[in-house]
Amino acid sequence: MAENMIIDAYKHGKVNIADDVIGVIGSIAAAEIEGIKALSGTFSEEMMEIMGKKNFNKGVRVEMEDNVVQIDLSVIVDYGTKIHEIAKMVQENVKLAIESMTGFEVKSVNVFVEGINTKN
Repeated sequence: MAENMIIDAYKHGKVNIADDVIGVIGSIAAAEIEGIKALSGTFSEEMMEIMGKKNFNKGVRVEMEDNVVQIDLSVIVDYGTKIHEIAKMVQENVKLAIESMTGFEVKSVNVFVEGINTKN
């Protein structure tokens, strides 16, 4: 996720937005939904967090082509929530956040429920 996409070229230069920025926007938008406990990451991402390095792209994968975004989010939901409803809200919120903040079209927001939080 180190690639930059050109959002626009202006008279005095151009604006580039890194894939990581899209990932951060998506992860924050997903976390805003009630019932989402956390984003689920890989072992190396978990180890970075244990070592004190905050990773906002944990559980996020971004693909971009021709300024069109596809984002995959791996999430952990709270026990007792309606998973299908929460996933739909995540998709809508992430799409809205990315499109409004970047101007990019969001082709798809794929939500992968990786676990259930049973602790209050």
